[in-house]
Amino acid sequence: MITRRDFSLGSVAGAMSLAAGSLAGRTARAATPTQDALIIDAMGEIREAYTDDLVREMIGAGMNSVTVTLCDPKSFEQQAYDWAMDGVLEYDRLIGSKGEFYLKATSAADIARAREQGKIAIFYLFQNSTQFGRDLDTVDIFYGLGVRSSQITYNWQNWAGAGCMEENGSGLTRFGHELVEKMNAAGMLIDLSHAGMRTMADTIAASRQPVIISHTCCKALNPHPRNTTDENMRAAADRGGLVGITQMRPFMTLERDNAVHYYYQHIEHAVKTAGIDHVCIGSDRDHRRLVMTQEYLDELKREEGENFNPDEWPLYFEELNGPRRMETIWDGLAQRGMSEGQLEKIFGLNILRLYEDVIG
Repeated sequence: MITRRDFSLGSVAGAMSLAAGSLAGRTARAATPTQDALIIDAMGEIREAYTDDLVREMIGAGMNSVTVTLCDPKSFEQQAYDWAMDGVLEYDRLIGSKGEFYLKATSAADIARAREQGKIAIFYLFQNSTQFGRDLDTVDIFYGLGVRSSQITYNWQNWAGAGCMEENGSGLTRFGHELVEKMNAAGMLIDLSHAGMRTMADTIAASRQPVIISHTCCKALNPHPRNTTDENMRAAADRGGLVGITQMRPFMTLERDNAVHYYYQHIEHAVKTAGIDHVCIGSDRDHRRLVMTQEYLDELKREEGENFNPDEWPLYFEELNGPRRMETIWDGLAQRGMSEGQLEKIFGLNILRLYEDVIG
């Protein structure tokens, strides 16, 4: 088990070497393993609506870092830029108002700093590249404001490439190649969630830096448009990248009750396909304990717009509904045969390595 003291005293290389010789069994240092391991959500949610008690519970359950989406990605041109700027300012204000809980993260070292202070390190992500327009200088602008990751596409075609909902979309365009080169040079992590498979493959090949598919599932197990082929998962892994498995239930199954085993199957398939060093968790989920009230459904309709499909709700597995879900996942995967060392990689060490390699 990588303890908080081990992590704060050593680099990721030291942490990885400790993980390779992981201690047998659980230690007495923490009530649950996730309180003592490094826990990073490659793409999750932090909302202004979270109560202090809820955030304390998240931290108590071991959450160390979350990468959040700054704004609604369903926008183009000037609106995309304006919403992106507003998103940065909104999260800056939120973190500033909850400084006892959150720390704005712009480097991998900030994760260790947050752990030492008992806080959650928050990294900034855009789920589209439309906020950059066609002016690559905007990459530098947003990097200067603390943004450390961006997707190339959302669901539809944009200047850079095609999203997963485009039946006849392009691969990575000429501008997309220029954007990839610019993001590599800036140290901004490329995220390929929501990309079409051709655009994804092209970008993996074009990037000089490892990429992440932060929140997806396995197309080999369920042919959902948002899921990723084995070929692309292997390609990302071969170049040092990561595949993050999301907790969005409809990507895996339409079964609602006693269905969390599908999630474990997708993690296991990703490990089998990409390798244990190239899989992480990107929940894409709220941390509140949710109930499908009309008020919550109305909130979802406002947020999701054209993506809202009431037949698919709730999007979550009930077993993972709440701020302590990482404990449930750890125990579930352990019961299915994963070792402590494997779990430590999936829950945090793999993402830390990628952030150190790309973001710095």
